[in-house]
Amino acid sequence: MNKKVVMITGASKGLGRALTLAFAKEGARLAICSRSEEGLIKVKEEAVRLGAEVLAVTADISKSRDVERFIATAEEAYGHIDVLINNASILGPSPMPLLLDYPEDAFSAVLHINAVSSFLVTRRVIPGMLERNDGSIINVTSEVGHTGFAGWGAYGISKFAVEGLTETWADELSETNVRVNMVDPGEMETEMHQMAVPDCDYPLAKPEDVVGIFLYLASSKSAGINGQRFEAQLEEEL
Repeated sequence: MNKKVVMITGASKGLGRALTLAFAKEGARLAICSRSEEGLIKVKEEAVRLGAEVLAVTADISKSRDVERFIATAEEAYGHIDVLINNASILGPSPMPLLLDYPEDAFSAVLHINAVSSFLVTRRVIPGMLERNDGSIINVTSEVGHTGFAGWGAYGISKFAVEGLTETWADELSETNVRVNMVDPGEMETEMHQMAVPDCDYPLAKPEDVVGIFLYLASSKSAGINGQRFEAQLEEEL
């Protein structure tokens, strides 16, 4: 992982923060973004203290111009991108309404930020990876993107879209050395989970406990693995 360029969206808290620090410890050069400038700066400072080189850009990746600015800045700084982790997402209204009562604007916003943004960032990063014929893209999914559950509304549906995007990208790139996979990290102790399940009465994993599978998929050990869905709980088997 030493000196690989790793791009992480939604890096200011939760899993994005944990991934940033995990890759920093492995010697990666980092390009991170978030809509929250304050949180992003704090994560950058933490990663720099670990010895990492970090480019942090405040960006709303649901907007094409911000996607272009973020990725162009990273390419200018590092020359290329080795690994992309599409982590940024929002939950939507909390408490989450049933679909019958779901506001149209909120539904569209969740799908755009969670699914369309992954498409926009991936589409912009892939040409550089194809030019080098190497790269790893990792999309963050969820159990609710694999099975529909009442009450999970647009968030669950957006993760179904992420899974479809992953499989489609993987198939389109199957004749290359650019691989696209997805990870379901499971339920974690995060601000988003607190919003989704405010009365949670069972133990949760910490974000830093599930980073191993991401490190594996970003490494040369995963060469040839494409279009697969992984659960973080299975990382010890790898």
